[in-house]
Amino acid sequence: MTTVRVVVGGAVFDQGRLLAARRSAPPELAGRWELPGGKLEAGESAEQALVRELREELGVEVEPLERIAGEWPLRPPYVLQVWTARLVDGEARPLQDHDELRWLTPDRVDEVDWLDQDRPAVAAAARLLAGTDARAGS
Repeated sequence: MTTVRVVVGGAVFDQGRLLAARRSAPPELAGRWELPGGKLEAGESAEQALVRELREELGVEVEPLERIAGEWPLRPPYVLQVWTARLVDGEARPLQDHDELRWLTPDRVDEVDWLDQDRPAVAAAARLLAGTDARAGS
């Protein structure tokens, strides 16, 4: 039996907005939007992986806050788990795997074509933002 592997996504909050990243690869995902992140490496916690991946992919430092309930199947053996995170330092820019970034307010999250597996987490993140979660907006 194959062991399930985790891909962690970051619902990155800053000034009441959510960060969306447009995929540039692989071809079947290019042009669609996702919550940035990546695969856990051996010995890493989800929070550690999220911090590392967002530093590598976007050049930012984040503080993981809490996991959004649920997990979503990706290409086997991977599943997606999403954490909310607060931008701590840096200006997000697409360094790897993405060709465009957008900061979206809760009422505008549906303006991009999210990857199917990201949609439930994006909806949950938008609800957190719209609820003016004090940790998310500062």
